[in-house]
Amino acid sequence: MPHYTGPLLTRPLADALLRARDAGTGEWSGSLDLGRSTGTAILGADRWRWHGQFYAYPGKTKDRTLYYWDGEDFAPISRFGSALIKLVPTDWDAPTFEIDGIKMLPSAQVSPFEDARRKVALIAPAGKTVLDTCGGLGYFAACCLEGGVTRLISFEKNADVLWLRTLNPWSPDPEAASSGGRLSLTHADVSQAIETLETASVDAILHDPPRFGIAGELYSQVFYDQLARVIRKGGRMFHYTGAPNRLTSGRDVPREVAKRLEKAGFKAELALDGVLAIKR
Repeated sequence: MPHYTGPLLTRPLADALLRARDAGTGEWSGSLDLGRSTGTAILGADRWRWHGQFYAYPGKTKDRTLYYWDGEDFAPISRFGSALIKLVPTDWDAPTFEIDGIKMLPSAQVSPFEDARRKVALIAPAGKTVLDTCGGLGYFAACCLEGGVTRLISFEKNADVLWLRTLNPWSPDPEAASSGGRLSLTHADVSQAIETLETASVDAILHDPPRFGIAGELYSQVFYDQLARVIRKGGRMFHYTGAPNRLTSGRDVPREVAKRLEKAGFKAELALDGVLAIKR
């Protein structure tokens, strides 16, 4: 699916365009691709022009919502299928996303992209074949490409999340020249697709599953045994866990994960907000 190249609006940006028009300045300068670049919009009374294309002014907009041009109007970047999935702006340019109101990437204290960069650094992707189990918005993938990965095998189960990626300028496009043919993104459930990967075929793994209550199979001993099978000896894996239920039930998910990974054949230790494991 081709990536969207039109303008993206938030409520503050929409208000800024309207204020500039009403002030009679004739133009507005800034970023309409979440900080990836800047440009100048030419403002008319009823329409405005950006990169040679005309757009209607947006109608009523909401906070914490991103809008894209659907060919007729500016529509919110959200879909409701089995769940409400929404791309959400942050203070850091790179957006996060929500599923039924639950934020899937950290953004309160750090950019979700910078958070991904820290975690990817733990597996040192340069020159490696890396498995990205749950692609999400592709920030792990983008940081791996930036870090010199040789090949990146990525899976994403949710078709609506893949749609969000096509509208997010921070999500890498497998077909773009900048990806250099190194990124393979497949719409599939990794808990099943992993069985198709050859034994000892990857050098490193990034595993960022949804929380346990949504995708318990991705925390199972069966799945961890498969991760141990596909990674080469000495390969590094970062497994995001967060710390769900620790305050309410006393459950320590990171340590539970570390124990299962040890049983699967990894040496595991807590790192950042997850577990760093090395295949023995």
